[in-house]
Amino acid sequence: MWQLARSPKWIAALLLCLAIAAGFAVLGQWQLSRAVERATVDGRQTEKTVPLESVATPNTTNTTEAAGQKVSVAGQLVAGDYVIIGERLNGGQPGYWVMAHLATYPDARPSPGPDLAVALGWAPTKKAAQAVADGLEPRPSSSTVSDLSLQLPDDYTGRYLTTEAPSDDDFENGEQKAASVAALVNQWAEPVANGVYGGFLILDTPPAGLDVIDSPVPSTEVTLNWLNIFYAIEWAVFAVFAVFLWFRLVKDAWEREEEEREEAESAAAVVAEPHTATHVN
Repeated sequence: MWQLARSPKWIAALLLCLAIAAGFAVLGQWQLSRAVERATVDGRQTEKTVPLESVATPNTTNTTEAAGQKVSVAGQLVAGDYVIIGERLNGGQPGYWVMAHLATYPDARPSPGPDLAVALGWAPTKKAAQAVADGLEPRPSSSTVSDLSLQLPDDYTGRYLTTEAPSDDDFENGEQKAASVAALVNQWAEPVANGVYGGFLILDTPPAGLDVIDSPVPSTEVTLNWLNIFYAIEWAVFAVFAVFLWFRLVKDAWEREEEEREEAESAAAVVAEPHTATHVN
């Protein structure tokens, strides 16, 4: 059988099966890497405050490094750009966020840099949230930047989160329900001239009248994706089967040749057997 397996025909078939098995192995490794990647413990020092510009880049989606990181940024709130976001749970209680438009001043620049959406705080009712927003809004006639130095510091610190997707029922009954940067940019009175960060900041210290928004530490629990592991095992079985299939085909071909050889030998023996005749006198 192994002499038959070393023939050019079956060597070529073996190479083909090995190539198919290698493809299955690569797919299995990819599935396994996805399961392990999702199970990796987040070892970032998210509670150590770092400059926003060191972990996030304007006009790009958030990276894993930036999501959930405590950051600080210097800036000024832009007048007229306060938005109330509904259906926001805080300690299990539904309420409202007050979102603001922050013109940042990274690296101590004298002129504004990228814009940033900021969640100032939480209120139990829309009326209370709107009252705080109105109180923060001096609406100066000569400037679009609110003079809030007595109520909010120029240095803002909080947790930087990934933008939410716009909700299908946004703006129904005049209420917005998702903290979507894309939606907020379209609502800001002042146009974005220097780019915008892809996430938003939840302040550690809200203005008077608002509660601190719950922003828990990013989970460090290890969770395996068992579906990916099952797929990885499945691809490994396919790879083994590809090689086994070659072995089975070679063995079947050898058994057929053996049967044909035995039949040929049997037929030759019958032809060569001498005929005897009985003569009766």
